[in-house]
Amino acid sequence: MNFCHHRPGLKARAAHISLAAASAAALLTSGVAVLTAMPAQTAITRDVVQALKLRLPKTPIDALDCTSFAPWCEVVSGETLFYTDEAARYLFVGRLYDLEERRDVTATRLIELNPDLLAAGAARASGRSEASHSEAAPAPAKAKVDLSQLPKDGAIRWGNPKGPRLVVFSDFQCGYCKKLTGSLEQAGVLVEERPISIFGAASRRLSESVLCARDPVAALHAAYTGKHVPRPASCRAIPALDANEAFAHANGFAGTPVIVRASDGTVLHGYRDAQTLHRFANQRPGAGQ
Repeated sequence: MNFCHHRPGLKARAAHISLAAASAAALLTSGVAVLTAMPAQTAITRDVVQALKLRLPKTPIDALDCTSFAPWCEVVSGETLFYTDEAARYLFVGRLYDLEERRDVTATRLIELNPDLLAAGAARASGRSEASHSEAAPAPAKAKVDLSQLPKDGAIRWGNPKGPRLVVFSDFQCGYCKKLTGSLEQAGVLVEERPISIFGAASRRLSESVLCARDPVAALHAAYTGKHVPRPASCRAIPALDANEAFAHANGFAGTPVIVRASDGTVLHGYRDAQTLHRFANQRPGAGQ
């Protein structure tokens, strides 16, 4: 499966360059750090830490886990998450996916480390100024959702106007979301794309710029290619984006893309090819995935 929840074909694509650049900048910022590791991994942990200190002397290491995703080690540095091999020779900034559980491991961990990513939008949409830490944990992912809870605003509609409708929750900095646009075009469906901010503040600003653009469809495709999308002086998209994020949070959408069949609310998590999307979109309601 592929999920942002998708961008790991495990190759970083163009849309991830902005994330990688931002993460790399965050990595090179300050001193030495505290780390945690299981006793059995002490030797590996020590070697990885020493190597990282030599190669990234200004990067604080707040936590290191070389057991959960071996042979990769997960490194937490402030609000940044990245991966390195046990020799600390190769560094990977991007998305890690669990193909068996069909979940975006990195997105889940980022939300654990930065619970405000989705909670902030959910809190604003429900009229609260703050969300508690316990509210930040996403609900279990649902296999079927009620799309009637979403407002008309907050979506960019594109594709085949005569095709079956698919509602896509995406992040414009998500590589698999970018890849999905090509599959959606080939599938001949009508797309209702609803941005959610998996990658935080930068994604949120980009979503506002796209939704408030004079031509949102053109802005959407420009955003996926990494082009600058200027934000208009006035933008009324904020409440609608809050609603998108609150809906995603309530239904356990911890990564992107998430694809929903409009006819019955059946959910697919992650990237799919055009043939799969065409078959899914044209299935009778209630037919499942």
